[in-house]
Amino acid sequence: MQSITAELVHQTIIRRPAESHKGTYGRLMLIGGNQNYGGAIIMAATAAVLSGAGLVTVATDASNFTSLHAQLPEAMVVDYHQTEFVSQLLKTMDVIVIGPGLGTDQLATHLLSTVLAHVQANQRLVIDGSALTLLATRQQPLPAVPIVVTPHQMEWQRLSGLKIADQTPTANHLAQQRLGVTAVVKAHHTTIYTDDRVWFNPGGTPAMATGGMGDTLAGMIGGFTAQFKDFTNAILSAVYLHSEIADDLAQSRYVVLPHQISAEIPKYMHRYSLN
Repeated sequence: MQSITAELVHQTIIRRPAESHKGTYGRLMLIGGNQNYGGAIIMAATAAVLSGAGLVTVATDASNFTSLHAQLPEAMVVDYHQTEFVSQLLKTMDVIVIGPGLGTDQLATHLLSTVLAHVQANQRLVIDGSALTLLATRQQPLPAVPIVVTPHQMEWQRLSGLKIADQTPTANHLAQQRLGVTAVVKAHHTTIYTDDRVWFNPGGTPAMATGGMGDTLAGMIGGFTAQFKDFTNAILSAVYLHSEIADDLAQSRYVVLPHQISAEIPKYMHRYSLN
């Protein structure tokens, strides 16, 4: 098991070239946020935008449009009930994040199936939240594209078939290799499983134990993988920075909220980008 280091993050988050534009930093779509869980997709989208993704589109229930526009005017929106339109937009994206606040109803199932059917080899896919529960019920193989799943331990139990008590690094790694995805298994110290290695995240604090923390991480992973070429290092850097910010904030507060982490992302990324 290898620890993620600040040096790895420093190597990943590079200074932006002067000759660049919003398209340089990736086109990202986030899909989720039903009528009951709109906050989840808003937190994920906020983290993605503040992580530096160039163009962010949110496919969500129309009931969330006003709140999303008020919170995040930088993001574009589309009604995810317009599944044909969503399918067309998917083709133009570099990264797709599906799951935050998505739910598990018939529409959610259809949206996940649409994404899995239309995702292309040159795209990256982040599967989070309730989309993981839906994924666990599917029998068909996943598409051959770079995929990262971001389960907490109960979601990983559903997806991998491993009970929480049996989720050892060795067992998790075998399950990850069987699934053919990168797995970010969230716990007090999150562990990341890639094809050839198990990574240990040294950060993390109980102050992070609040709703929306995983949605924020999913958005960060989406934003990082949209702009940094190395898929694994982008994921590792997002996980590390997410907990590092929380650890620092927890020095002066009992609870760290997800939106407080997002607000600090640009500052920390700037610090790591310096030579």
